[in-house]
Amino acid sequence: MPAQAPIIASAVADKLIAMGQQIRAHRKALRISATTAAEAAGMSRVTLHRIESGEPSVTMGAYLNAMAALGINFDIIKPADLAADQPAADRKGLIPARIRLADYPQLKKLAWQVHGTDELTPLEALGIYERNWRHVDLQAMEPAEQQLVDSLRLGLGDRNGTI
Repeated sequence: MPAQAPIIASAVADKLIAMGQQIRAHRKALRISATTAAEAAGMSRVTLHRIESGEPSVTMGAYLNAMAALGINFDIIKPADLAADQPAADRKGLIPARIRLADYPQLKKLAWQVHGTDELTPLEALGIYERNWRHVDLQAMEPAEQQLVDSLRLGLGDRNGTI
């Protein structure tokens, strides 16, 4: 059951609604489904819908997770490890909404049976890594791919205890 909405000023409610609309518009512009975005942000599709509706009972952390999963920059505070000039591949802990096979050589080798797409959802990528981890060449794995694996494990959990 969702938390009870706090009492907020109408101006604040309007800003939350506008923020939710911007998040939804950005997701739509990227042509990412709500389910995929929610998975990447580590939340349910219902929570993402509540964020996109501007509900004040959703935690600030959930709003920021949704924004981070979609690559939306939250410009009020810039921690040193999320500086704007830093490439996205170097942002530890962030899970992209769609994972391009061409960017991750080990994943591409493991996903030889995937046809008709060049991108996977985070859950699909994690599943492929988990099922085929014994075939991964750890010496050849690039740092960006190791960060992806670590982020997937941290954000989505190592469901089989294999990686």
